[in-house]
Amino acid sequence: MYTLDKFSTVVEQYKVVFFDAFGVLKSYNGLIPGIIETFEYLKATDREYYIVTNDASRSPMQLAEAYHRLGLHAVDQERIISSGMIAKEYLDLKVNDGIVAYLGTEDSAHYIERSGLQALPVGAINDNNIDQVNAVVLLDDEGFDWFNDINRTVNILRQRTIPAIVANTDNIYPVSGSNNVSIAIGGIAKMIESIVGKKFIRFGKPDSQMFMFAYDQIRARRSISKKEILMVGDTLHTDIIGGNKFGIDTVLVLSGNTRPGDAATRISSTGIVPTYVCQEAVI
Repeated sequence: MYTLDKFSTVVEQYKVVFFDAFGVLKSYNGLIPGIIETFEYLKATDREYYIVTNDASRSPMQLAEAYHRLGLHAVDQERIISSGMIAKEYLDLKVNDGIVAYLGTEDSAHYIERSGLQALPVGAINDNNIDQVNAVVLLDDEGFDWFNDINRTVNILRQRTIPAIVANTDNIYPVSGSNNVSIAIGGIAKMIESIVGKKFIRFGKPDSQMFMFAYDQIRARRSISKKEILMVGDTLHTDIIGGNKFGIDTVLVLSGNTRPGDAATRISSTGIVPTYVCQEAVI
């Protein structure tokens, strides 16, 4: 069993707050009611905040613009840490030239293009250019033909000894207006990985690199200890275990993937224990 804490009482103990995005700040119906007031409180009390997200479907600027359209203007691109940014760092270091084939939306190719590499959707890879493909990046579960392009990805990786990079480790995400879920790109990656028999390179929560990237952003400007940082998330296997492993306190909110009716069972069965549990991230 768990004790349900009041979010305002929890957040006032910390100087910096990391938020997951979907299920914490927003749902398919728009912003979580009351979330704008949460950010007004954070700004009024001089608390720093970042959105630490596995969403690699769009650039940080595009992600910020999406919040603005919903009325949340407190989130700008400088406050967004996406798994795509970590994948870009890998490409900068490890892939010097050639084509990087990707699964995802056209917008998600931003992270490849920012590395100065040629980004082509997997569907554009054929016998004439496959020898130029030096990496495959799995960015998002939309923007491609699932049947043809997943099969093509398998065959590219069978023919080429190249890295396969997963920029979003989420296996599933909730479907609007129901208790159903859809397969996310992390789940697709696991399937392809098992078929081709190669180990993929993964970026995104629960990997500590996401938290370290955000932590370094803050420490470049000010002194901060991990004890002063709180991670707010709706998923035990990404947000909460990731924050726990990095050594920061965590709060599980029950407004997304983890619902009030099964939170206690999930915590007990997984052994992933958040520092706090709150109904939602609302002041």
